[in-house]
Amino acid sequence: MASSASGGVRSSTGTHRAERVLQQHIPPLSQGSFSSSLNLPSKSVNYGVRSKDRPSSSFSRRSVTPNSRSFSTQDDNDPVRVRVAVRLRPKNSEDLISDADFADCVELQPELKRLKLRKNNWSSESYKFDEVFTETASQKRVYEAVAKPVVEGVLNGYNGTVMAYGQTGTGKTYTVGRLGKDDAAERGIMVRAMEDIMANTSSISEIVEMSYLQLYMESIQDLLAPEKSNIPINEDPKTGEVSLPGTAVIQVQDLDHFEQLLQVGESNRHAANTKLNAESSRSHAILVVYVRRSIHEKIDGQGKMEKNDLPGDKGIPMVRKSKLLIVDLAGSERLDKSGSEGHLLEEAKFINLSLTSLGKCINALAENSPHIPIRDSKLTRLLRDSFGGSARTSLIITIGPSARHRAETTSTIMFGQRAMKIVNILKLKEEFDYESLCRKLETQVDHLTAEIDRQQKLRDIEKYNLEKKLIEYQNSFAEAEKDLVTRCEVLQKENAHLELEMKDILKELNLQKDHNKLAHDKITQLEMSLEHSMQHQLENSTYQKVLADTTQMYEKKMVELIKQQEDDQAIFESAQEQLDEMKKLLHDYQKSIQEQEIKISTYQKALSDTALMYEKKIEELTKQLENEHDRFGGAEQQLKETKKLLSDHQNSVQVQEETVELKKMIKEISELHQSTRNELQSVKANYDDLFQEKEKISEELQAARQRLLSEEKQRKAIENELIKLKNVAPENDDLEDKKSHINETHDKGSSVFGTTMSLQKSSPLREKLSGQRATIAKICEEVGLQKILQLLTSEETEVQIQVVKVVANLAAEDINQEKIVEEGGLDALLMLLQASEHPTILRVASGAIANLAMNEMNQGLIMSRGGARLLATIASKTDDSQTLRMVAGALANLCGNERLHMMLKEDGGIRALVGMVGCGNIDVMAQVARGMANFAKCESRGIIQGHRKGRSLLIEDGALEWLISNSNITSASARRHVELALCHLAQNEDNVRDFITTGGVEELIRISIESSREDIRSLAKKILKTSSAFQSHHGAE
Repeated sequence: MASSASGGVRSSTGTHRAERVLQQHIPPLSQGSFSSSLNLPSKSVNYGVRSKDRPSSSFSRRSVTPNSRSFSTQDDNDPVRVRVAVRLRPKNSEDLISDADFADCVELQPELKRLKLRKNNWSSESYKFDEVFTETASQKRVYEAVAKPVVEGVLNGYNGTVMAYGQTGTGKTYTVGRLGKDDAAERGIMVRAMEDIMANTSSISEIVEMSYLQLYMESIQDLLAPEKSNIPINEDPKTGEVSLPGTAVIQVQDLDHFEQLLQVGESNRHAANTKLNAESSRSHAILVVYVRRSIHEKIDGQGKMEKNDLPGDKGIPMVRKSKLLIVDLAGSERLDKSGSEGHLLEEAKFINLSLTSLGKCINALAENSPHIPIRDSKLTRLLRDSFGGSARTSLIITIGPSARHRAETTSTIMFGQRAMKIVNILKLKEEFDYESLCRKLETQVDHLTAEIDRQQKLRDIEKYNLEKKLIEYQNSFAEAEKDLVTRCEVLQKENAHLELEMKDILKELNLQKDHNKLAHDKITQLEMSLEHSMQHQLENSTYQKVLADTTQMYEKKMVELIKQQEDDQAIFESAQEQLDEMKKLLHDYQKSIQEQEIKISTYQKALSDTALMYEKKIEELTKQLENEHDRFGGAEQQLKETKKLLSDHQNSVQVQEETVELKKMIKEISELHQSTRNELQSVKANYDDLFQEKEKISEELQAARQRLLSEEKQRKAIENELIKLKNVAPENDDLEDKKSHINETHDKGSSVFGTTMSLQKSSPLREKLSGQRATIAKICEEVGLQKILQLLTSEETEVQIQVVKVVANLAAEDINQEKIVEEGGLDALLMLLQASEHPTILRVASGAIANLAMNEMNQGLIMSRGGARLLATIASKTDDSQTLRMVAGALANLCGNERLHMMLKEDGGIRALVGMVGCGNIDVMAQVARGMANFAKCESRGIIQGHRKGRSLLIEDGALEWLISNSNITSASARRHVELALCHLAQNEDNVRDFITTGGVEELIRISIESSREDIRSLAKKILKTSSAFQSHHGAE
């Protein structure tokens, strides 16, 4: 922050501060007191810095957020008095010289915690304090007695305040803000407090943040972000909570990081040289430390808190929030002693005014007045929670020993005495940690979703493999069936052939049987005739010769019968060989059946879908086997008949044995048939199991389809909810227009009073913007940024319009830009610009890209993905002034990056920027002028640094003629940018000829005289004076 002419920037060097502490004097202080609550500041994140709202309430027992619940405990509503300590500064060289003939006006009694103030040599007044520190007291002892109890309370969840009050030069800043880099023993309360906080917190689960402010001339400024000045104080009309929107809040990594931030803040603090102090503080400094700690507690049925002892308890986590305020007040001054003049006089007036208001509030609280004037000053509004509120407060007052400043010392002591009468009610602030719970649940949902996808993929793969195997088994089964049918046909032919052979054999056996019967009859007849002949031999000897011949003849016939019997035996042996061949055929058939059984067993799993069709065929085969069995049964009967026939023959023992063997073979065939039936039954059972498994898989597929349908219904419900929320979403297309309106309003104010009035006028607009942003943030938290971005690809135009409005408003906040880019929001917006022709979508999407283009990292991404080319195309197609303003704003932001200038020219961005001025709209022309000013400024910087040469790219595209012709444009903001662009272009020696030929020199001369901005007039005069070409041209004229 720039300081005034008479005031300098505060130095952070410890040596200078120690010298200033020992040389300051005490002015008179006003009295007063106040009460209420402090809420600092709203949080916004940008590269590690964020601001936030931390509301607190002094009306309930335990302060809670809107989403939390309060619980009653025995520690609630603890009344605690404000603790006050006094510290005496050692005498400096000036005190030793001026007070050599006078005794000290102060006498300390630290063992009694009393202080005596001498009125004269014989009269004095005694005052009692909580702590009394002599001039030899160490910084460590002061911290442990004054600030350490407050810090311990902050670590336990209570708010706390440590404040230093006293005359200028009595050691307030030394006591509170001393860094102690050269000597660790000299470290002040700020450093020691942060050291204790960091030592008692965990960097993993607990968060420590800080902000550093100053109240300078009734204007709140951010010491860590000097560009943020005149920060407003917002109060909730319902709860009275106070917030400072836009104040930077930084997470503290370690003690070294805190000291670096503290040093940066001290360097930005206002200080000046007065007669009382070489480095007098010209502002009130306020350090705010936020502590956020998780606690393991759960809620019972009556709303009471209980310790959560079970590690597996899944209750909602609790978080405890507290803050610590360390305040270094500036000392009030008497003008006759400080010698303040000019701007220092104005600063002294504001310091005395704020301290007077603080004294009035302290006085009203001490006297239990019904009215507390807290709204008289911003200081009292900021510290409303420290006195009479819900914070544990320690006040240290610093005094000097010099009798010359007895009145100021008396005023300081009385201020401390009145502050000791104030009682604060400590309150604990706890809330549910929904953020960590939400993150945990989102992680579980993502894990379960991934597991479901993985299982679904495995099921699909398994289904595909089963279908593939089923097809293979079906093909194999068809081939096996074909082979089986072919084999059965061959066997049927063989069986038919065997049946024919069996019939032939039976016929031969029947013939042999008949022949044997005839032979047997003949033998019987011969025997009978032989007997008759033997009987007649005795009777008739004459017939002996005939009988001998007849006997010989019969013997020949017997020989012939024996030969015939041998022939019959040969025929029987041939029949036996045929039976052996039949055995072999049956054995081969048995083997073929076994092979078919093996094949069938391998194809059992593939019968799930085709078993019904094949059961019929199997039944047919079974019938065929039964028929074959019947045929074999007929053959068995025929063999039995054969056995009976052969049993009559005496020498047919071998035939009987063969018949028994044939019976055994037929029995084995029947057993084989029975085993085949059993195997078919097992195949049917396996088919039933496979069919049941198929039904289970079908049920699982149906359940998966139902889940997909439910997810589709949820997606449609979210889309409908977004359409319903269009009345809640901001009516404006983006926040760029509102920002430019606020900036222009701020530029129109030419004085401190004018700036204040303009900010007061724009405060309703700021409140409206804040409410709209809160609504958008709530929608984003409930729906999720990723789902919102997915809806950009919706087929419904109305849904796309509402979603792109939400994304544009989210992009207006720095905290959301990085998330939008990471989730693919930038790519989705560029695709929307390329694909859509709807004017509202093009306008709002261009505004969203303009917001993202304010970030340097996003600028490179936009250019690399063809964003400038898309914007130039839209500018050439549309005539809508609002869309052109958004496109011009986006290109203007890209012009502020020197590395992208050549790409902008190649993609037609500069040409499009110059071409948009033809619409005649003043807002579009203002954005075009801003873009040209950014472009020219980057070019001039590159020329000065020596890494750029040559004629300006703007002049090559004809921008100079437009700048010269519109240098007197009515809009103050546009005119200022045009003048800046002309001045920066004139700094390039390669552009001099163009300026001379187009009349740009005359415009520079006019700007140096008539410009409303002093810095622009000075820059134009400097260019005219340093350029010899401009001087010679002006002299010639």
